[in-house]
Amino acid sequence: MNIDRTVFAFAGALILISVVLSLLHTTYWLLLTAFVGANLLQAAFTGFCPLAKILKGIGLKPGAAFQ
Repeated sequence: MNIDRTVFAFAGALILISVVLSLLHTTYWLLLTAFVGANLLQAAFTGFCPLAKILKGIGLKPGAAFQ
């Protein structure tokens, strides 16, 4: 797996988990969904993703989106 696929899989998993937790516990978990969405949006415009930097540091191969 490369950095791009890992970032997208991690973001998708966090969104799904936070939606389920918001249904089971409290709607405040939707703030996590908003944070992940805002981070994806800013990464689309700036090309900077904190998770991508971490994954690059541990040695994952870069993809086309985050280099």
